[in-house]
Amino acid sequence: MSGYWDIPEGTDCPRKAWLLGRLGAGLGLLGSTYHIIVFPPDTALQAVQRATTATVTMATLGAVFGVTACLSAQIRDAPDDPVNYFIGGCSTGIILGARAHSASTGTAACLGLGLVGAFTKMARVEGWQIFPPKM
Repeated sequence: MSGYWDIPEGTDCPRKAWLLGRLGAGLGLLGSTYHIIVFPPDTALQAVQRATTATVTMATLGAVFGVTACLSAQIRDAPDDPVNYFIGGCSTGIILGARAHSASTGTAACLGLGLVGAFTKMARVEGWQIFPPKM
């Protein structure tokens, strides 16, 4: 997330999408590595397919969130509004639902990820301390 919060909201949408896409790709690769270790595939090809699918999916979700939240801030002319992050999270949940071919998955993911996004932005704007400062 280095540099993400330094970019003003509603500006430089491609860079925000790039940064969150990279973060998503890293998380997807980490998660797929764990999955391959815990549930070993039968072939090396299956391992590569799992890793690729998870990595590309997570990179896509990160990029979709970044560009949607940024464009929402531009269109709504409300850069620090947590609703922009709700919209970004919701769009990401819809992508998950489409990938799963399930409207109920998409709806639940839309609400869940939208709320996580909105609360993350609220915490950032209001300076919430989630973890105590290091001593």
